Amino acid sequence: MDKKLLDILVCPVCKGPLDYDKGAQELICPRDRLAFPIRDGIPVMLEEEARSLDAAAEAAEDGG
Repeated sequence: MDKKLLDILVCPVCKGPLDYDKGAQELICPRDRLAFPIRDGIPVMLEEEARSLDAAAEAAEDGG
């Protein structure tokens, strides 16, 4: 992921900074607990495409 692109991208929901998860190929918004996918090197910055980190944590707790 290009460092310059990472520096200018913000969360489309809260406009806050994003963290890059290289292994998962996602941009993470810690404030909104959303993970935006990166597909073919292109960040998909749509709220409806984001994965909720809270839902993932709940599924892990439930044994899912």
